[in-house]
Amino acid sequence: MPYSFSNDDLSGLKRHLNDPDQNLHWPSVFVLPDWMQAWWQVFGCETEMMVRTLRDGEKVVGIAPLMVKDGQASLIGDPEVCDYLDFIIVPGLEENFFHHLLDDLKKNDIGHLDLKHLRPESTVLTHLAGTAESRGYTVKISKEALSLEIDLPAGWEEYLASLSGKQRHEVRRKLRRLSERGEIEYCFISHPEEIPGAMDVFFRMFVESRQDKATFLTEKMKSFFISLACAMAETGLLKLGLLKMEERPLSEIMCFDYDGCIYLYNSGYDPDYTSLSAGLICKILAIKASIEQGKRRFDFLKGSELYKYQLGGQEVPLYHCQITLE
Repeated sequence: MPYSFSNDDLSGLKRHLNDPDQNLHWPSVFVLPDWMQAWWQVFGCETEMMVRTLRDGEKVVGIAPLMVKDGQASLIGDPEVCDYLDFIIVPGLEENFFHHLLDDLKKNDIGHLDLKHLRPESTVLTHLAGTAESRGYTVKISKEALSLEIDLPAGWEEYLASLSGKQRHEVRRKLRRLSERGEIEYCFISHPEEIPGAMDVFFRMFVESRQDKATFLTEKMKSFFISLACAMAETGLLKLGLLKMEERPLSEIMCFDYDGCIYLYNSGYDPDYTSLSAGLICKILAIKASIEQGKRRFDFLKGSELYKYQLGGQEVPLYHCQITLE
């Protein structure tokens, strides 16, 4: 049977995600249907959705989750809250998919592709850019941001050994100093019934910890966070890391657990415990818990904050690719 494109919607993509007969690669938590749907419900009103699914007979070859405005197409999402974006394709069929997609975009009067926050291994950089250039299209790639991540070792002591001597000493000192102040408890909250209360605590500490975070958390952004947390909790991917001292919350982080990776999405802490580094310790204990659970990577996500380097983060460049279809 010939290749064919069809329009899809974000809720419809779930059947492809959950179909064991499909071999699609969903490269990060940010391109999962529930994530894109939560984003679209809050922020998608100014663009037109264009989700194009390519099939070879009954088999899905790839999915282009696009949004369109004035003849320009972008991947669904916003780099401000969606750190990595990409297409969803069966491995090995990337070039085939992109040749058909470029033809399809031209037929739909798309003159420009504006693709942001791409990891080096993204299909955009490894396949689409070269395919577009081979067809004579203008391709511009620029580095636009940094992300940091850790490849997690098998054990906690091995992780500590990977840090510099100074940082290893600091991690141990901070943990000891906090534990001397009272009984410490750290846990990941993931049960859907516990999420609303935990999110209330998260929002309180989020806005109290830094003025820029208070400014960032508009009512619209808060609505997105709540929608996202509820959706991802239902799929078992949300983890709220909570640090408590004698039942008092000191710090909380919002994480997502997907494909062996813990994504550290956002955080907050009680400013009364700034001197005890509560916010940093919450992240350290999240790394420790991730190692104990056998995760392979801890992703600090976009931004080059100093603590990410101190905790062993390695830089990953993020790119912006623009393609003019003329």
